[in-house]
Amino acid sequence: EEAEAMSLALKKAAEIDADLVMATDPDADRVGIAAKNKNGEFQLLNGNQTGTLLIYYLLRKWQENKKLDGKQFVVKTIVTTDLIKRIADHFKVTSYDTLTGFKYIAELIKELEGKSKFIAGGEESYGYLVGDSVRDKDAVASCAMIAEMAAWAKSEGLSVFDLMENIYRQFGFFLESLKSITKKGKAGAEEIQQMMVKFRQAPPSTLGGSKVVKLIDYQSSTEKDLTTGKEMPIDYPKSNVLQFFTEDESKVSIRPSGTEPKIKFYFSVNDTLDESESVNDVKKKLEGKINSIISDLGL
Repeated sequence: EEAEAMSLALKKAAEIDADLVMATDPDADRVGIAAKNKNGEFQLLNGNQTGTLLIYYLLRKWQENKKLDGKQFVVKTIVTTDLIKRIADHFKVTSYDTLTGFKYIAELIKELEGKSKFIAGGEESYGYLVGDSVRDKDAVASCAMIAEMAAWAKSEGLSVFDLMENIYRQFGFFLESLKSITKKGKAGAEEIQQMMVKFRQAPPSTLGGSKVVKLIDYQSSTEKDLTTGKEMPIDYPKSNVLQFFTEDESKVSIRPSGTEPKIKFYFSVNDTLDESESVNDVKKKLEGKINSIISDLGL
């Protein structure tokens, strides 16, 4: 997650000309990775990118081995990239969303046990699970599978970043960003609650130049079509989370932190990445869109 935490490993990797650097946290449930970019420099991947690479590799291999028969599924959290869903749809594998927290992913695995086969799951905060032997995020098995994915890419003449770019070109370029705002003390906690009330009662009409068409409120368990005003119930545990969706498939998720005096804003935007376009050019365009959304929200 933090480049500083991997500084010694990155230095050693440069010395021995490694292809991949992986690091786990002390209890080995989260994993961060770095790989060489087009300039030959080590660059960190974020949690959404690593999760995307894992899911893509696993589903592709399951398909090549003729193991996909419509009875498999993958899981991600509601604030994790929707690029995973696009990939799952392509391979005709069911993709489920859960609330933030791996306990919800584990709960779903248990619920579907004997009916459908769990392939993998993950969240943007660097936690992944491959197979259902462990019912929690597992950096040890994830590291093994990430190494296998990187080795396979190399055997195909691709770096990890080449593979990521190929995925973007096939399924769309998704860019995610997280903005946390700290509000300390009792007054801060009240301010966070007031912000949630404001966004519930007066949702924005446009974000980043695109009309807001849907609002999901996990506290009231409702999904509202803002174009027609129609409301539908959703089947999730109640949680103080709001999500806005726009016509151009941008998404903003808002929730107070459960452990810190913070309110968190998760942004997800996407665009096509044509053969004539560079990753950096489209990335800059999408970064501009996120900044525009932040401005529209008054943050």
